[in-house]
Amino acid sequence: MLDRGRSLKPFSISSSSCLHAAPPPPPRPSPPPSVAMALLKNSLLLQGRLRHAAAATLTARRGAATSTEEYMRRNYANNTSEYNTVIGSLVAQRRPYLLRDAYDDMILDGVQPVRDTFHTLIVGTMKGSRLQDAFYFRDQMKEMGLHPDVNLYNFLISTCGKCKNSEAAIMLLEEMKTHGVKLKGETYICLLNALAATGRTDQVYAIVSDMTAAGLGLNKFCYAGLITAFKNKTPTTEDTLAKIIEFVQQSKGWQYVERQSKDSAENIMMNVSEEELYNLPTAEYVNRRGGFVFKQFTVYHVAIHACAELRSKETLEVLLDMFNKDGSTYDAFIVMQAMRVTGCYLRCGDIDSAVKMFEEYSSSRSPPAELYATLAEGAMIGHTPRGMQLAQETIEKMISRNFFLNPRMGSDLLLAAAGETDGGYTTANYVWDLLQSRNVTPSLPAVEAYHKGLKAREIPTDDPRLLNVTRVLDNLSARFGPRRNTQ
Repeated sequence: MLDRGRSLKPFSISSSSCLHAAPPPPPRPSPPPSVAMALLKNSLLLQGRLRHAAAATLTARRGAATSTEEYMRRNYANNTSEYNTVIGSLVAQRRPYLLRDAYDDMILDGVQPVRDTFHTLIVGTMKGSRLQDAFYFRDQMKEMGLHPDVNLYNFLISTCGKCKNSEAAIMLLEEMKTHGVKLKGETYICLLNALAATGRTDQVYAIVSDMTAAGLGLNKFCYAGLITAFKNKTPTTEDTLAKIIEFVQQSKGWQYVERQSKDSAENIMMNVSEEELYNLPTAEYVNRRGGFVFKQFTVYHVAIHACAELRSKETLEVLLDMFNKDGSTYDAFIVMQAMRVTGCYLRCGDIDSAVKMFEEYSSSRSPPAELYATLAEGAMIGHTPRGMQLAQETIEKMISRNFFLNPRMGSDLLLAAAGETDGGYTTANYVWDLLQSRNVTPSLPAVEAYHKGLKAREIPTDDPRLLNVTRVLDNLSARFGPRRNTQ
């Protein structure tokens, strides 16, 4: 078992821990929710956390030295309801690495987790792609006499897909059958997409056969899983691309009935979209407003994303032609995938086609910031003079529309621009200055690449820009590891 550090809060002693232990502290009043969350934030910053596995041997020593006042000051939850609120907040903040610590504190505090607690914990591990933690919480649940239901198995199978572990997904399927848990349509689709993540087309077809035998038809998420399976299958052949087009054509025959079923009720309550549950590439953008993703184009989204991954310009053009014949209009995700850095047009050096698609989209609606960033990042492939100029002009247009670079987009653009070996390094310097003007710190790899590019040029060692980049690099290296690429 991995050592996960010390507990978030001090230990308290129980009367059964030691014959001569101090009496337990008096009952603690429950702090208001706002105070509880503030205490949580302070507690998460405390150093020296201990695994609850060692709690039995250390409780007496630590508990006797901890006063009631100190314990109350550092405590952030007292009962099941408050712990559920804390765990739900961690999930909403996308901080799954703290879920084990919060759970350890819950056990140390003598608070009994309930089924809803484990559901929230496992949803959090799914969102954070933490398979080991997911199975840990499942085992803890079983030890307390709570058997996972079908919805919980769906979340676990989805986590296997996110972590590309098809064997674990099959193991969960066998476990469901052993314990008599009845599979439903959502479970089959979770399995299909989890197996598709590793390119196991034979197992994916077996799931499709099981669905047919159970009287279930294929919907858009099933066809999306079939496309993903062939995309991930190695080696890539001509048959792979032909299968992608074939599945898109076949998907037009399915009939979608909009309904609010019991299959998705808990997902909505847990704020889990179908795209996230089935690990689709649109999961990150599906809740964006302004027409970023049109859900009726799910199969096209997955197929065009596959073309971008496989860098097949010919297949992309066939799919776009099919899309246009249907009388449909591109959404932002389709345009972004057609242009993105590993995408077809820019990767193939066809900048004109990428610019044309961008202009067609922007002529009818306002492009999102990601679209500008994708065009700029893709234009820098090969670091040609025209491409670097287009990239800088695109970023300038984005800034003029009051879009700003966030850490992720800024790091991606800086990393792409830093690879320029010729020229005046204008684009990289421009991106760096934009980030500095808003106190945004790029990622360590992006700063390393930019620092290396500056060192390769003839600039004085006391240049203010070089000194600033060196200082930021030293700070990031101290936080995230030893410096690399310093030559």
